[in-house]
Parts: sequence; C-alpha cells; structure tokens
Amino acid sequence: MLASRLPKSRLLPSVALLSGAVIWGLIWYPYRVIEAAGMGGVTATALTYGLAFLFGFLPLWPVLRHIRPSFWLMLLALAAAGTNIGYVLGTLDGVVMRVLLLFYLSPLWTVLLSRLLLGERLSRAGAGVIALSMAGALVMLWQPALGLPWPSVPAEWMGLGAGFCFALANVVIRRTAHIEIEQKVMAVFLGVVLVAPFVAWWRGEAPVEQIAAVGAETWLLLAIIGVVLLLVNLIVQYGITHLTANAAISLFLFELVVAALSSWWLAGEVMGLKEWVGGAMIIAASLFSGHLEVPGEAGRHAPA
Repeated sequence: MLASRLPKSRLLPSVALLSGAVIWGLIWYPYRVIEAAGMGGVTATALTYGLAFLFGFLPLWPVLRHIRPSFWLMLLALAAAGTNIGYVLGTLDGVVMRVLLLFYLSPLWTVLLSRLLLGERLSRAGAGVIALSMAGALVMLWQPALGLPWPSVPAEWMGLGAGFCFALANVVIRRTAHIEIEQKVMAVFLGVVLVAPFVAWWRGEAPVEQIAAVGAETWLLLAIIGVVLLLVNLIVQYGITHLTANAAISLFLFELVVAALSSWWLAGEVMGLKEWVGGAMIIAASLFSGHLEVPGEAGRHAPA
C-alpha cells in the first residue's frame, strides 16, 4: 500500500505535492467550461468528486473493505468539503483576487494547527520559508484598490474559511499517517459528495435540471476531471503523509505560479512584474521547504 512505502528522501513526496499544485493550478479552466455549458460550480464539484469516488471504489475495494469509521476520517471529510466547496463559492460570488489572497493565508493556520495537533515546531529557517511563501503570495495577489486582506462580504469569508479547512485537511492527513492513503482519499471524496448537494440546493442551482440539460461533451469532461481528481488525491496524500504539514503548505503555494501562467495562456490574462516576482519568491520558498521543522521533530508525532 502507498501509505506503507516510506520514501528514502524528501524528493518523491515533494514531487508529488508539486505535481498536485500543477493540477490544481490548471483545473479552474475545465470547471469554467462546464459552467459556461450551463452547470453550476457546486453541482459540477459534486459530480466530479462523485465520479472520482466511483472510479476508485472498485479497484481500491481490497483496502476500503477494512475501513473503520473514525473521528479523524470524519474530520478529514468535513475539512475537504469545506475546502473545495468554499473555494468554489468564493471564486464564483466574490472578487477572485481577494478570495485567493484570503485562501492563501492557509500557511498561518497550518503553523497553528500543526503545533496543536502534531507537535511540530518551526525552526528559524522554517519561519523564514513560511514568511517568504506568504510574501510571494501577497506580491502576486495584492491589489491596493481592494484594500486590506480582511473579509468584507460572505464570499470572502468563504475564501478565508476554505483556506482554514485546507490547512486542517493537510494537518489531519499528516496526523493519520497510520491510516491507508486510499481510505483517506475516499473520505475526501465522500465528504464533498455528501455536503455539496445541500450547498447546491441552498444556492438554488437545481442540480437535477442542470444534469439533464448538459450534453455528452460536458459529461465526458466531468468524467475526465473525476479520473484526474482520483489520481491527484492519491499522489498528494502520499506527499502530505511523508512531509511535515508546514512543508506541504509551502509546496502547495506553487499552485499560484501555475494559475498565473495558465490564466495568461488560456484566458489571455497578462502577467505583470509583480506576478513574476511573487512567483519567483514562492518557487524559492518551495525549494527550501525541507527546513521547516526543528531538527529531530520530523516524524515524532506520527502514530505508530
């Protein structure tokens, strides 16, 4: 099982997380295409995660049939639902730049949660890496006309809440290193699938009508996203399981660089000097993410 294959170095887990950041930096585009076809974002999120669960259920059944419900798996499911649905709601209803800025305050929550739940302590170098990551995000996303990075409308609170849930999910995944990765992936999918329909109904998306209205091309795109979600969640949870939560959050910030490049390439949004400078800062922080914990602390908190 993936969870039992301990890496000999940080390289493979780091590559796994960077791969996940690339996917998440690109996945906004197919969701935008689906929305243009007439399906709401929350309904599309529920369907893609539902398909990912179906695709993974049968091949992973030898592991899943031994699953035992636990507090940590339920917490992971709820955190995953809050992350994905909150992110969608925030970016659909609010000013995207403010929502992203508030979402990527998640390293701050990770520092607090990893100290509380994992006992991880930052070294001075680690604190510098977190500061560099945060500074890079602020440089990329800051717009003076938008004011201070503090929520002012419900969509922005959604962005902030999604960032907190993102940090919580990463810490819980690290905390549950003794649970098979496949089980945690299924918990993530189920959390989104079970919560999203209620949110879609609350938003008035009319999922049944939208599902019946879209064509075969949209369903094919939904299925492709489902497969991608299954694969990316497996490799990302592998990376999170074998790195500290603080190191993981720093690597995840590479998503901003990919999102900036993809929006320029696919949507014609021009990158300015601040995007390039902020992206360079994030990449530099990612390269030094191995220095985030105090020596001798790594792995101390993981259950046997």
